[in-house]
Amino acid sequence: MGDSKEAGAEAPPAGAAARGGLSLLTQGESEEPAAQGSALFLGGNEVKSRAVVKYSSAPPRTAFARLEEKTDLKLPPANWLRESAKLGPAGTTILGNSKKSKPFSSFGMAYDFIDSVGNDVDVVSDSENIKKLLKIPYSKSHVSMAVHRVGRTLLLDELDIQELFMRSSQTGDWTWLKEFYQRLIDQKWQRKKKSKEHWYQKAILSKFLYYSINGDGAAQPVPAAAERQESPSSDQTNDSHGPSWPAPFEMPSSVSEDPSASSQGLKNDFVRNILWTFEDIHMLVGSNMPIFGGGRYPAVSLRLRDNNKPINVLTGIDYWLDNLICNVPELVMCFHVNGIVQKYEMIKTEEIPNLENSNFSTKVIKDIAQNILSFLKSNCTKEGHTYWLFKASGSDIVKLYDLTTLCEETEDKYQNPFTMPVAILLYKVACNMMMKKNQNKKHYGTIRTLLLNCVKLLDKSRHPQIIASANYMLSELFQLDEPKKEESSESPLNENSDESYSEEEEEMPDSDENGSYSTGSDPSDDNKAVAIIKSVGELSVPEKYKSIHQIRPSCAFPVCHDTEERCRLVLSYVLEGLKSVDSSIKKESDLPAADPNTPIPLKYEDESTRGGPEGLEKQMALFLDKMGSLQKGNYSSQSGMIPGSWQHKMKLQLILKSSKAYYVLSDAAMSLQKYGRALRYIKLALQSHDTYCCLCTNMLSEVLLFLSQYLTLCGDIQLMLAQNANNRAAHLEEFNYQTKEDQEILHSLHKESSCQGFAWATDLSTDLESQLSVSCKCYEAANEILQFSDLKSQNPEHYVQVLKRMGNVRNEIGVFYMNQAAALQSERVVSKSVSAAEQQLWKKSFSCFEKGIHNFESIDDATNAALLLCNTGRLMRICAQAHCGAGDEFKREFSPEEGLYYNKAVDYYLKALRSLGTRDIHPAVWDSVNWELSTTYFTMATLQQDYAPLSRKAQEQIEKEVSEAMMKSLKYCDVDSVSARQPLCQYRAATIHHRLASMYHSCLRNQVGDEHLRKQHRVLADLHYSKAVKLFQLLKDAPCELLRVQLERVAFAEFQMTSQNSNVGKLKTLSGALDIMVRTKHAFQLIRKELVEEFDQPKSDETTPAAESSPSLNREEVVKLLSIFESRLSFLLLQSIKLLSSTKKKTSNIEEDVVLKTNKQIYSQLLRATANKNATLLERIDLLIHLLDQLARGSGGAIQ
Repeated sequence: MGDSKEAGAEAPPAGAAARGGLSLLTQGESEEPAAQGSALFLGGNEVKSRAVVKYSSAPPRTAFARLEEKTDLKLPPANWLRESAKLGPAGTTILGNSKKSKPFSSFGMAYDFIDSVGNDVDVVSDSENIKKLLKIPYSKSHVSMAVHRVGRTLLLDELDIQELFMRSSQTGDWTWLKEFYQRLIDQKWQRKKKSKEHWYQKAILSKFLYYSINGDGAAQPVPAAAERQESPSSDQTNDSHGPSWPAPFEMPSSVSEDPSASSQGLKNDFVRNILWTFEDIHMLVGSNMPIFGGGRYPAVSLRLRDNNKPINVLTGIDYWLDNLICNVPELVMCFHVNGIVQKYEMIKTEEIPNLENSNFSTKVIKDIAQNILSFLKSNCTKEGHTYWLFKASGSDIVKLYDLTTLCEETEDKYQNPFTMPVAILLYKVACNMMMKKNQNKKHYGTIRTLLLNCVKLLDKSRHPQIIASANYMLSELFQLDEPKKEESSESPLNENSDESYSEEEEEMPDSDENGSYSTGSDPSDDNKAVAIIKSVGELSVPEKYKSIHQIRPSCAFPVCHDTEERCRLVLSYVLEGLKSVDSSIKKESDLPAADPNTPIPLKYEDESTRGGPEGLEKQMALFLDKMGSLQKGNYSSQSGMIPGSWQHKMKLQLILKSSKAYYVLSDAAMSLQKYGRALRYIKLALQSHDTYCCLCTNMLSEVLLFLSQYLTLCGDIQLMLAQNANNRAAHLEEFNYQTKEDQEILHSLHKESSCQGFAWATDLSTDLESQLSVSCKCYEAANEILQFSDLKSQNPEHYVQVLKRMGNVRNEIGVFYMNQAAALQSERVVSKSVSAAEQQLWKKSFSCFEKGIHNFESIDDATNAALLLCNTGRLMRICAQAHCGAGDEFKREFSPEEGLYYNKAVDYYLKALRSLGTRDIHPAVWDSVNWELSTTYFTMATLQQDYAPLSRKAQEQIEKEVSEAMMKSLKYCDVDSVSARQPLCQYRAATIHHRLASMYHSCLRNQVGDEHLRKQHRVLADLHYSKAVKLFQLLKDAPCELLRVQLERVAFAEFQMTSQNSNVGKLKTLSGALDIMVRTKHAFQLIRKELVEEFDQPKSDETTPAAESSPSLNREEVVKLLSIFESRLSFLLLQSIKLLSSTKKKTSNIEEDVVLKTNKQIYSQLLRATANKNATLLERIDLLIHLLDQLARGSGGAIQ
C-alpha cells in the first residue's frame, strides 16, 4: 500500500479523554489500522491520503456474515433495529444510518478537538458534506452548506433549506432567510417530498446490514448510550493545564448547560472522528460508516447494489472517499435483484476509480478539493460570520453569501441560530490557547482576535458570563509586570497574518483570474453574494482558485508603546467585564441609584480632630483587625452576590486585575516623579483591593503579597510627597483628576464595599509630619501583612525592602523631630531652661532612630544602621547643647548634663564604627562617623577648656580630661587620606595642637614647684606648637591662625627667657624667638595676597570699612595681630641690641657685630614705620616682609 504503518493510534487530545465513558482506541483494540497512512497509485496519478482515528465509540470489529443466495432482504431479520453489544453505543446509527446529520455537527467535533481548531486543521465537517463538495462538478443535485471560519479552520455544516423553512413556518426562525431565498433564488418554493423508492432502498440497506452481523464475535461491555450525552466541554477544563489558570477560564456553566444545545446538535454524535490528510489538506471528519472485519478481511466496508443498476461515477466517488477517509483497504459489494441476494464481489479501494461505468480521475478529485478549499478560504474571511455556500439543483453556478450581514439588516441581528455556537467555539478555542502553559506569545494576536469576535457576536444582556470571561481573558493577554519587548512586536504580524482576521477588517476583492467576483446574469444576485463560481467545471482546473493569505496587521497583537497605554487597555477590558457581571446581578435594583459620572462623596475628618499621627494608630489597629478577620474568611458583599457563583468568582478576578493595573500605573507615575498621579493610582489599587477583601472568602497568600507591595509603594509615594513639598499644588491637581473609566470602575467597586479600608494611607496631606507618619504606617502595615502567613520566608527580597524602607522613613521622621528641637533651641532667648516641648521632641526623635536601627539590624544592613547610630549621636549632641545655656554667661561652667549627653553621643558613634567593622565596607560612611566622633571629642574638650568646671573639679583633673579628649579627637581625625574633608581635618588637628600647646603654656606660667612636671609641660608645649605650625602651613586659608601660633611661640620664648640668668642663654633664646619671627613671613605673604585680591575687586560705595574684608580674612584680626607682631619684634630687637652691645664690650666677635648692626638698622626702620600712623595695612605688611627678609639675611650666620 505504500507508506509504513505507525505504531498504534495517536493519542487523543485531553478534551476528548474518556468522553462520556466511551472507550478510546488503543494499539491492541483499534477498530482499524488507526494511524495507517496510504499512498494510492491509481491510473498513473498519485494521490496521498492518510487517516488517523482520533476517537471511536464503535466496539471491536466483527466479521460480516456472507448471506446465502436468494436471501430475501425485504423480510426483516430477528435483530432488526434492536440494541446489541456488537453494535456499540451508536446502535442503529451505524447500520441504518437513520440519523440525519445535524446542522451543528462540526461544532460538536470542534468542541471535542479544540486543540486542532484554528491551527492545524483546514476543515471540520461530516464526511457526507466533504463527499458532497467533491462531487459538485459531477452532480446536478443542490448543495447548501453553512461555512464558519475560526482561525485558519473552516467548519462546514449542512444547511437543509427544506428543514429550515418547515421550522420557520412553525417557530418564526429563519424568516429573513426564507424571504431572501424566495426573492432571489426560488420564488415558488415548496416542500419537496422524498419518493417511496428512497424509503424502500433505505429499509432494505438497513435489513441487509443487520443480516450481515456475525454472531460469533465476542462482545465487549460498553456503557449505555445515555451516558454519552454528557457534554465534553466539562472535561476540557479538567486537563493537566486547568489549575494553572484562574476560574474564569473554565467553561461557563451557561454554555455547557444551555438547554438549546442538545436540540441544536452541539454534541459529537459520530461513531468515529478521523484526522484525514488528503494531499496537503488536513481535515477533521466525522463518519458513521459501518466497518466489518475478521478472518482474511481485517477491515472491509459493505455495500448493497441493485444488480439491474450499474455503478455510476457519483456512487464510485462516494465509495472511494468513504474508504479513504476510514482507511479501509477493501470494499465488499453484495448484488441483489428486487431484494433477493444474488452474489458478492470484493473490490480493492485503489481499483474503485477504474470500475466500469464509474471511471474517474483521482487527480481531478484532488484539484476539486484544493480549489474548493482555496475558494472558501479566500472569501470566508470574517471570523464569527455565517457564510452560505449554495448551488441550486441543476445549476452550474455556486454562490457564497454572508448570512450574518444579511441577518444584521433585519430587526433582530441575533436571529441567526449559528451565532451562539460560533461565539462559544471562538471562546473555547481562545480558552484552549490561553491554557497552554508553554504557549508562545506570538499567538496572543490570534487569541485577542478570537475573543473580540466572540464578544461582538454575543448579546450583552443574554450572555453576560461569556462576555465577562472573554474580557477578563483579553485583560490577561497584557503582561502588566514586564515591559513589552520591542522585537516581539513583529512576530505576531508575520506569524498570525493568515490565521485569523480582525472584526474591523473588510475583505479585499480577489483578482479576476479567481473568478470570485465575476458578474452573473442576474445583477441582484451579485449585490448579495460575496463570491460566485461561474461554472462548476472550473473546479476541475488545477489551481484555478488560489487561497489569498494577505498580511493583515489588525490580527497582530497591539504594540503598547508605554506602560500606561498597556494598563489602560487592560482596565478598559476589566470595566467591560465588571459591567457584564453587574448587569447580571438580580439584586441591583435594591441598591440606591448612583450616577457613575458623579464623584462619590468621601467622609474626611478635620486634621485637628483626627490628631495627625495619633489618629493613624487607631486606623492601623482597625486595619490589622480586619486583616486578621480575613484569615477567617469573612464575606460581606453589598450587592447580594452569592459566594461561589460565577458572578462572584468573575468579579473577584476582575477586581484583582484592576488593582494590579492601577499598581503598575502608580509605579510608572512614581518613576516619572508624578507623585500626585502615583498617589491617585495607588489609591484606586487599594480601593480595588479593599473590595476584593470584602468579597473574598479565602484570602490567597499571593493576594496578601500584592497588598504588601501596594502599601510599600504607597509609603514610597507619601515619602516622596513629603520631600517635594515645594510642588504641592501640582501634585494636588494630579491627585484630584479622575477619568470617566476610573469613575465607572469605582462605581462598580462601591456596589460591593465602601472602599474606605485604606483611606488612612491614601489621603494627600499638606502637613509634613503627617505625610511622614502615613508613609511609616504604610510600611508597618506592609510588614504586618508579611507576618500573617509564611510570606516573610517565601519572599525574602520583598521583606528586606520593606524593612529597609521602614528604617529609612523612621530615620527621616527622627531627623524631622531633631531639626524641630534644634529650631526651638535656637529660638530660646529669655528662658534658658530646657522646655518640655524640646524634651518631647527628643523622645520622639530618639524612639524613631531606635526603631530604625532595629529594622536595619534585623536585615543585617550595617551601613544604614551605622548612619542611624550616627544621627542618634547627633541628637545627643543637640541635647548637650540645649543644657549649655543654664546660668550666667560669665559664670558659665561645663555642666554634668553636657558631659553626660556628649559621652552618650560618643557611645553611639563608637557603636556605629563597630557596626561597620572596617573602612572597606563603606569608606564614605566610615569617614563621616570618624569625623563626627572627632568633632564630639573636640567640642567636649573645647567646652571643658573654655568653661572649666572649677567648682566641681581640680585644675589638674580638668587639664587631664581636656588632654585625653583632645588626643582622642586627634585619633579619629584623619589628616593623611586625600579627600574633600582633608583640609578640615588638617585645620582641626592644627587647632587641637594649638589648644594643647596653649594649655601647657598656661600650666607652665601658673605652676610652681615640681620641676619635672614643668619640664614635661615645656616639652609638650613646644612639641604641640611646632606640630600646629606645620599643619597650619599646609593650609592656604589660615594665615591669622598661623600668625597667632607663632606669636604665642614667641611669648613662650620670652617666658623662658625670664627664668634664664646668663646672657648667653638669653641671647640664644632671643635668637630662637627672632628666628620664629622670620618664619612668620609665609603667613604675611598669604595675608598680603588676599589683601591684593580684595583691592583688585570692584567695591561698592556703600561698603563700610568693617565689611571690606573677604569672608576668609578678618581685617580687624589682622590689624590686631600686626600691632602685636610689631611690638614683639621691636621688643626682641631691642633686647637683642642690648645683650649684643654688653657682650661686645667684653669680647669682640665679627659675626655678632654684623648681627648687631643689622638689628639696629631693622629696629630703626621699624620705629619709624610704627610712628607713621598714615600707612595702610598693605604698606605695613610690605614693610614687615622687607624687614624680615633683612633679618633673615643679616642674622643668617647667628641664628641657627
